[in-house]
Amino acid sequence: MRVHVRTAIVLALSVAMLAWFLRGADLGQVWSEIQNGRVGLLVLAVGITLMTYVFRALRWQYLLRPLGRPPFSAVFRTTVIGFAVSTLLPARAGEVVRPYLLARRAGFSATSAFATIIVERVLDLITVLLLFGFYLAFYTPAVSAEHSGTFTALKSGGMLAAVASVAGLAFMMLVAGHPEKLAAWALRVERVLPAKFAAAMAQFVRTFLEGLAVVRQPARLVVAGLLSLPLWLSIALGIWATSQAFHIDMIYPGAFLMMAVLVVGVAVPTPGSVGGFHKAYQIGAVAFFGVANDKAVGAALVLHAISFVPVTIGGAVFLAQEGLSLGRVRGLAVRDASEDAA
Repeated sequence: MRVHVRTAIVLALSVAMLAWFLRGADLGQVWSEIQNGRVGLLVLAVGITLMTYVFRALRWQYLLRPLGRPPFSAVFRTTVIGFAVSTLLPARAGEVVRPYLLARRAGFSATSAFATIIVERVLDLITVLLLFGFYLAFYTPAVSAEHSGTFTALKSGGMLAAVASVAGLAFMMLVAGHPEKLAAWALRVERVLPAKFAAAMAQFVRTFLEGLAVVRQPARLVVAGLLSLPLWLSIALGIWATSQAFHIDMIYPGAFLMMAVLVVGVAVPTPGSVGGFHKAYQIGAVAFFGVANDKAVGAALVLHAISFVPVTIGGAVFLAQEGLSLGRVRGLAVRDASEDAA
């Protein structure tokens, strides 16, 4: 698909999601709700959100240890850059840029580093679902009959996602334990495809599996999972603090429920999860916490800004210090991934 066509589709999706989000909202009342937000709690939420990137960098540094020992400063900078790029470009482009930049600096394979990002995502999903399960075990939201179907769908989706994430982790453990066999299997593709392509595929499989080294070590994988807990507990704390700033009656564990809803929203492939994030928070606040629509819209707008604006500014600063532009770093990452498989 041509770049300009893909860009047009993404922009249309973003506009459609925002229109859905703002439908029926009284913008004057929304602005009033934002003005009445408690500044102290919002500042706290910004600080907590910035701290989450420290936790992300610490966990990623641990996952990368089988490949090398890059300094924390480099891991943190590339983590912030990666999330900034994902905010500005669609399809989570930062997930490719982040391992490329660090691999270039640390001297290991970008493909292997990218494999650690896959492990991160599986750990993230498992952690969110565990916290969601904790909420369901000890708390029950006051869901009206009108929104009972939404809550039922969320629980069913959560169970399916839990099965899928555990199965995905088990599959990674299985394949990571036999890198030579998988590389040999990839070479067999040579029977139906050109030898050069088959060899490139085998090399890609081999380097990718090197990045899954942590999965071959159960104790290390458990530690990586434990490192995910403070990360997502702090994300939940930021959601709770922002909600409290808007005088929303939500206990802290209620943020675990909101995180499960937001995971669905951020899956929409728009830059910075525009529209999907907003609509997810709005649905969760209205359906599960009885919040008025205009208040939910205002809180969603502010929470999204807190979640994405500071990291985008920080990433832009770090990119400038590296002497790189957004377009250039994206192009270099794609080219490097192709060369890594060659």
